[in-house]
Amino acid sequence: MLTRLLLVLAALLFVATPHFTVAAAVDDVDWWENAALYQIYPRSFQDSNGDGVGDLQGITQRLAYLKEIGITATWLSPIFSSPMSDFGYDISNFTEVDSIFGTLDDFKALMVQAKSLGLKIILDFVPNHSSDECEWFQKSVNRQDGYDDFYVWHDGKVNAETGEREPPSNWVSVFGGSQWTWHETRQQYFLHQFQVKQPDLNFSNPMVREHMLDVLGFWLDLGVDGFRIDAVPHIYEHRNADGSYPDEPVSGWSSDPDSYEYHDHIYTKDQPDTVELMYEWRDYLLKYEAEHGGETRVLLAEAYSAVETLSAYFGNGTRLGTQLPMNFQLMYLSGYSTARDVVGNIDYWMNTMWANHQTANWVVGNHDTERVSTRMGAHKVDLLNVIVNSLPGASVTYYGEEIGMANVETECTEISCDNRDGERTPMQWAPTKNGDFSTAESTWLPLSTDFERYNVRTERGVARSSLQVFKGLQQLKSSSAFLAFKQEGGFSYEAVTEQVLQIIRTNLRNEEYRILVNMGNKIEKITGLSNKVYEYILVTAYSVHRPGETIDLSENIILMPYEAIVLRWLA
Repeated sequence: MLTRLLLVLAALLFVATPHFTVAAAVDDVDWWENAALYQIYPRSFQDSNGDGVGDLQGITQRLAYLKEIGITATWLSPIFSSPMSDFGYDISNFTEVDSIFGTLDDFKALMVQAKSLGLKIILDFVPNHSSDECEWFQKSVNRQDGYDDFYVWHDGKVNAETGEREPPSNWVSVFGGSQWTWHETRQQYFLHQFQVKQPDLNFSNPMVREHMLDVLGFWLDLGVDGFRIDAVPHIYEHRNADGSYPDEPVSGWSSDPDSYEYHDHIYTKDQPDTVELMYEWRDYLLKYEAEHGGETRVLLAEAYSAVETLSAYFGNGTRLGTQLPMNFQLMYLSGYSTARDVVGNIDYWMNTMWANHQTANWVVGNHDTERVSTRMGAHKVDLLNVIVNSLPGASVTYYGEEIGMANVETECTEISCDNRDGERTPMQWAPTKNGDFSTAESTWLPLSTDFERYNVRTERGVARSSLQVFKGLQQLKSSSAFLAFKQEGGFSYEAVTEQVLQIIRTNLRNEEYRILVNMGNKIEKITGLSNKVYEYILVTAYSVHRPGETIDLSENIILMPYEAIVLRWLA
């Protein structure tokens, strides 16, 4: 708490806003390649009807804020009809809006407003499974024509010693326990890589794939600009030629046989058919673009997979896949991470994805991961925002990270009892009742106790607040130097000391930016970075400098603990 207070006091020392101009864009960069993407968790962004839960009308009311802070496109976590066993990731109807969030007309109104503001809308697409309350599953349970093998069913196997029926394989679900559950009505096991209420669809069935293409087409016709594909690695499983399913080997990572970490998931993750499916979906989008025109529709792939696998999801040289296989490397940093650690995590991506495809994206956080302020410390929120927005490629920001929101301690309620609730609490808009998120007496999850300090309205008035730093970074992303990342020599990065990261962005003609980030808790002195004179363009709360000051980098430059600065040289 003391650190967060000192941050605010430091930010209040100066109230001048960063000043720099934005140069012309580079023509050969498609919109998604350098985009500022922003994830909204709809339950927690804005409540418009006073029931304590966020909704589509609330999002529509706040879209102007996204424009203000420089966002290119916003990705909405699931808004579809659902029993909410997994808060929308258990879908009962893929082309309906859940009444919690509003109506399809509300979504159409949101699209109209987004288009008027020049914002793009990306929807969550959850193809691996449906809810067990989905009409498709009920038809499959009852073996209706065309739906008999719409999901993954199996008789199981009989134990030779006990004579009892057992699951088809030893596969363990992501949430623990067997992936197989016996269904009394159908008299077979069904597969669920996640919750028992989330049965896996059988993508070996062409009819399933056709249904999912219809889902994509439905939302494309309503004007969406792309999809974030959930749980990509889990879509296909390996099946033996005789129809059986092989056991997975023990990983050695856990001693609990009911834990997901107990096995090495060589048969239930990242199967070759999953890669082909990404190409099939990209082909569909390309065909749609050819027939309907407009800008590129984008696919983001959520895949906690090896970078070599992510490279395959992007494309194989002859076929195109998902433009943005999501890069979670910077989410693995902790409060103890050094500049050299940061470079190692960047290298992991760049040495494969950039070398092969010239594409990059950097994810700050999401609805399943502790917020930056919690996992790294409030004093490092701006540092990570500076890094992800200074590197080449797209940045992905989880709502509230731009104002330094932290995780909130939550208790089980009738609505939710999830260990991920702490990072899903309501957006903090103002130092007023419920943070101006809702007029209800209570909200579906509690707000942080420090929302009166960390909120949009307050930070708008503080030049070095996290919000103002974030806005300044988005302006920089539109400069010619930041858009020249495809040119050889257009960017570089290195740890100039154990704790200081340097990123250079240049258009190779007359403009160069140097970004310096001190990850450590000591003053750093660096000599001989350049023989040029630079201007301070953007500084964070811990800096003793002001925008507009100059420095000769042939001499010493001193960085305070946790300071980040952006310097510019103009010919």
